[in-house]
Amino acid sequence: MKIAQLARDDERLVRRFENDDGSTIVIDFGGDTADASAEIVDGTVLVVAGDEQYELEVPVQASDAQAFMKNGVLTIDLEASQ
Repeated sequence: MKIAQLARDDERLVRRFENDDGSTIVIDFGGDTADASAEIVDGTVLVVAGDEQYELEVPVQASDAQAFMKNGVLTIDLEASQ
């Protein structure tokens, strides 16, 4: 699933911030997902929240990506390709 599709389909708050080193994508999954977890496997962000699982594609222009969850908010840091 593409990140934009997740925002559109589930009406989640999604923001993207650009900087010199790349960009950061922030997705609020809501307060009920405080125990959710995220990791990146083969260019896909896997989010497990309760009994739901989401698979989000990492944008291909990123050379390196990191993802973490805190209090139901997913943060994906993308390093720009050089």
